[in-house]
Amino acid sequence: MNHRTVTANGLKFAYLEDGPTDGPLALCLHGFPDSAHTWRYLLPQLAQAGLHAVAPFMRGYAPTEIPSDGLFQSGALAQDANALHEVLGGGSDAVIIGHDWGALAAYPAVALEPDRWQRAVTMAVPPPLAVASSFFTFGQLQRSWYTFFFQSPLAEIALPMDDFVFIDRLWADWSPGYDATFDLARVKESIGDTEHITAAITYYRALYNAEFQSPELADEQAAAVLPTPIPTLYLHGRNDGCFSLEAIGSPLDFLAEGSEMVVIDDAGHFLHVERPDVVNRHVLNFLGR
Repeated sequence: MNHRTVTANGLKFAYLEDGPTDGPLALCLHGFPDSAHTWRYLLPQLAQAGLHAVAPFMRGYAPTEIPSDGLFQSGALAQDANALHEVLGGGSDAVIIGHDWGALAAYPAVALEPDRWQRAVTMAVPPPLAVASSFFTFGQLQRSWYTFFFQSPLAEIALPMDDFVFIDRLWADWSPGYDATFDLARVKESIGDTEHITAAITYYRALYNAEFQSPELADEQAAAVLPTPIPTLYLHGRNDGCFSLEAIGSPLDFLAEGSEMVVIDDAGHFLHVERPDVVNRHVLNFLGR
């Protein structure tokens, strides 16, 4: 895989790349606490299928820049995705693939500009309206405690302690039994200092606090809860310790005609590195590759 940089939406993005640059774009967006390296199994498969596979480090995740405007809301992430499509020469046959926060970027990106994208794949976080009520069950609130903790300035103190054991424990809880040694090292390279930790946490602050949202992105923000206008594959790990299977509601009710949903057995939240053989097969089949 190649390591490259490109400027899009006013930010210098670093990204991993595989496949022919003149092939259809496959934009792969990671989540938290994660990095572009978790796409290491899917990128070569997409490339072999003739796609230009690109996995950027999301805004605020080194070596991508931290935005000077401090915006990390899903509307800004959607702008990033569509801007990357533009500068990378996407075309109408491009596909977008998002895991966790990458999924929350993909939903509004395709809702805002569906002509850019032929198909979408999202993983581990369903369409927001699918979980409008089930998110507030006791069991899911237990799993989502960290999102509320991140609203506190204590989060910047707690996360770096003992070599970011906080992040180690999240991975262990979310993907039980998976050896995340490689992935954790890459995450700590990406957000292992005060500025980048704050950037990663601010994604969650923007989720709940309007003070971290820009009124100029009102349309982009509203698009986050619109049904997807293009066929979308939704994948979820049966053993996901972050978002329980019982709490995801009915994702297909909020996805376009022709969409599919698959639950991956023996996988947790980071299903694309836990069961890459199974996940890759479903993705490539859905993309017709």
